[in-house]
Amino acid sequence: MSWRQSTFLLPGLIALLSLTGLFAALLGDDWWDALAWIGLGLPALIGAWPLFRRKTTLADRD
Repeated sequence: MSWRQSTFLLPGLIALLSLTGLFAALLGDDWWDALAWIGLGLPALIGAWPLFRRKTTLADRD
C-alpha cells in the first residue's frame, strides 16, 4: 500500500460513514434512525477519541 492510500484511507472511511448517516437521517424513521445514529455517532467518537485517552508520562510507566 502506498503512502497516499494509507494517508487517505481512514479519513475516507470516516467520510463515507458520515455520508451514510446523513443520508439515513434524511430518509425516514424506524431503522433509518438507528443507522443515522451509528453513522453520525461513530465519526464523532473517532474524532474525540484522542481527547478521552489517558495521557501517560514516563513516571506512570514504572
